[in-house]
Amino acid sequence: MKWISCAAALAVFLLMSCTEASLEVAVFSYNNQDPFIARHVEQIISIAPENFEIELFDASNSQIIQNEQIESLLSSPPDLVIINPVDRTAAYTIINSFKATGTPVIFFNREPLPQDLDLWDQVYYIGARATQSAELQAELISPLFGENPDDLNEYDLNGDDVIQAIILKGEPGHQDAEIRTRVVQEHFAELGYRLEVLSVESANWNGDEAYQKIDALLPVYGERMEVILSNNDVMAIGAIRRLRQAGYFQDLNDDGMIDRANEPWFPVVGIDGIDAAAESINAGYLYGSVRNDSATMSRAIVELMEVILGTRDGDQFGFTLDNRYVWIDYLPYTR
Repeated sequence: MKWISCAAALAVFLLMSCTEASLEVAVFSYNNQDPFIARHVEQIISIAPENFEIELFDASNSQIIQNEQIESLLSSPPDLVIINPVDRTAAYTIINSFKATGTPVIFFNREPLPQDLDLWDQVYYIGARATQSAELQAELISPLFGENPDDLNEYDLNGDDVIQAIILKGEPGHQDAEIRTRVVQEHFAELGYRLEVLSVESANWNGDEAYQKIDALLPVYGERMEVILSNNDVMAIGAIRRLRQAGYFQDLNDDGMIDRANEPWFPVVGIDGIDAAAESINAGYLYGSVRNDSATMSRAIVELMEVILGTRDGDQFGFTLDNRYVWIDYLPYTR
């Protein structure tokens, strides 16, 4: 009887071990060369329980590649997929493909169209509201020009009580880029500040492209522009790189820091709060950022993954699930 009990216990242990080992998750990244996405994916993988086998697929910013990666899994699908789509409009096909295999889907960073998310009740989205990022960006930078919108301070270089701005836009058609570009202008007006947008330039979330855009704009708007509003930190840092070469930032005492009260400086603000942005802010170059809290998002993704696959009780999910959406707040960040 003792031998039978031990054998039974061993069988249960082995069964549980096999069950745990069989939980396979595929993570699809739109482009792991994007610093924010790379960190986000790394966080998801690092905090996932050991009994989840995670395989990463990098689409290198190609929806065709991502489609091929997804197609390769359909004959033997994982238990769950986590997807950062290259193109949000591709979600329709992605959802239907995994619906046919019964594989739950969690989207992140790029929100599917609402009608696509409604295609199946095992599809979820975890992310931050793009409108909030733009509103916080306006609230972060507008007081720099003074608390009285009708009587701006010395950062209003031409004294016309209007803020002249360049906007660096992300990928054209990307919902976050479109929303951030539009809402930041609207929110300046709601705060009572008059904003004149000298130019909106798409740099596709890329620092080198932002560098080139600013390089081309300096001869045209260099003496008129008073602030650069960037849809993300990578483009903001690319812009600062060109502005430093043009003398807009000068570390006169060679202490490795910019003191904007005593040294040449120009206001640039980003969104995402990546590590490079924090370093630039602390060194006095980048004025501020709106932190896209990828660590909290990653935790929400992992917890929801556990709930869906039955390794965590639903009442232990530490976030609010609102009709299959989980929203994580942006956070303002300055020096």
